Amino acid sequence: MSDTPFGFGLPPEEPDDGDEGKKKPEGGANPFGFGGLPGGADNPFAAMFGSFNPADLGAAFQQLGQMLSYEGGPVNWDMAKQIARQAVSQGTPDGTKDASVGPAERKAVEEAVRLADLWLDDATSLPSGSATAVAWSRAEWVEATLPAWQQLVDPVAERVGTAMGDVLPQEMQAMAGPLIGMMRSMGGAMFGQQIGQAVGALAGEVVGSTDVGLPLGPSGKAALLPLNVTAFGRDLSVPLDEVRLYLALREAAHQRLFAHVPWLRSHLFGAVEGYARGIKVDTSKLEDAVAQLDPSNPEQLQEALQQGMFQPEDTAEQKAALARLETALALVEGWVDAVVHAAAGTRLTSADALRETLRRRRASGGPAEQTFATLIGLQLRPRRLRDASRLWASLTDARGVDGRDALWAHPDMLPTATDLDDPDGFVHREQLDFSELDKMLGEAANRPDEDGKDDTDR
Repeated sequence: MSDTPFGFGLPPEEPDDGDEGKKKPEGGANPFGFGGLPGGADNPFAAMFGSFNPADLGAAFQQLGQMLSYEGGPVNWDMAKQIARQAVSQGTPDGTKDASVGPAERKAVEEAVRLADLWLDDATSLPSGSATAVAWSRAEWVEATLPAWQQLVDPVAERVGTAMGDVLPQEMQAMAGPLIGMMRSMGGAMFGQQIGQAVGALAGEVVGSTDVGLPLGPSGKAALLPLNVTAFGRDLSVPLDEVRLYLALREAAHQRLFAHVPWLRSHLFGAVEGYARGIKVDTSKLEDAVAQLDPSNPEQLQEALQQGMFQPEDTAEQKAALARLETALALVEGWVDAVVHAAAGTRLTSADALRETLRRRRASGGPAEQTFATLIGLQLRPRRLRDASRLWASLTDARGVDGRDALWAHPDMLPTATDLDDPDGFVHREQLDFSELDKMLGEAANRPDEDGKDDTDR
């Protein structure tokens, strides 16, 4: 596993089938790295102090005081939110600034989601999961998704932070209490800076609340970002109404799945927690690094972070958790892709073009690819997504819509990573007939026992 959480170690490589000539965003492809922070700085402290304008020093020292006085969890989420909002206010690299959503845009999103739900009724047996349709600005997306990011990131940050505290022997930890406390506060700030910058960058790219394959927004809210929807369709030669409707179909399909498969959210988030539990840090390397650190020199600490000071080992627990998460996300994205294609294929003339655009966006390292590759070392390979989509489409042909969607009843019924390699084998595998089992159990319950009485006589 070449990628390490939160930008520790080297940034991830571009996917083999990505756009080789694609211009990298500032700060590299690693959204959780320290590069590309506000003001063009390469570390959070330079970002905080900017160019040392005397007029800004008061606010900078106030922020430094907040960093050192932080006593919360492994991530300073107040700082993360502040940095994300700052990144959003600065706009995207193409110069597009965030803007409040107007009444006309809200109405357009509501109508698109309403129509999308009507079309999806014919493509899936799962009922609508969108109680409301909302149009968000980028800043509103940040506010709405931070609770989900916290649930995703905290377990990994907690485990890495614990490894920092475990470096010192027990007898020395009491003596070094103030230093450890300061390091934890600084660590929480470091995490907050990285995550805030990442979420802020994502806010400039995502078109809804489910772009990364997870339910990041509140349950039952189908959300689109009109500004980003327009940017997405700008160079496609496709009418904006069609672009909006196709993206609404994807958002509404995700909402149906997460609303009516109750175990799915915990299954996905639990895989991230499983990864966190499997993190092992090379303490000998960490001890050597800590011994040479000067706590009063933030630049030295920054350099140690960038060189992989806390690089986790590749453990069996991590491999198993990542494989489980990668397969589950591929099945989610593949199901959505197949269902949306079935719903839009004969209704939208641009459906095929939009479908391929989204697939290429993922292949070239879109928001989901970059975020998960850096966050937990997960690479969402386009081959897996295409295989999953083909498998769901084949299941529809072989078993019908109801038979296909029935597989979401329990995680053990879903295709495995091996099944993605052999989709035809899974599709044509003999299905378990639970009705026969129920009949056998019923007969056994009513069968007379040795004294001639059956269970109904008792």
